[in-house]
Amino acid sequence: MSEFTDVSVVKKANVYFDGKVNSRTLRFADGSLKTLGFMLPGEYTFNTAAPELMEILSGELQVLLPGDEAWQSISGGASFPVQGNAQFSVKVSSFCDYCCSFLS
Repeated sequence: MSEFTDVSVVKKANVYFDGKVNSRTLRFADGSLKTLGFMLPGEYTFNTAAPELMEILSGELQVLLPGDEAWQSISGGASFPVQGNAQFSVKVSSFCDYCCSFLS
């Protein structure tokens, strides 16, 4: 899906890591939430409250998921799930455009 319809967008940006990670929240009529954002090159650690699906739309990164010992390479067009109440780390090697779906 390359576009979303019938959504509201929260105007205020979600800004993390001194502006190196930014996103906007999308609210759907069914109550579901997604964020659309970008990450500049760097290393970042995120915490989750609910399970998430991270879709990398463009760019490339490595991800270390909870319980894993090895980093996985992810590039544009690929996605990975993250469990809720967890922490995961990414190493972004090139600008990454992403969509995060919050699963409940």
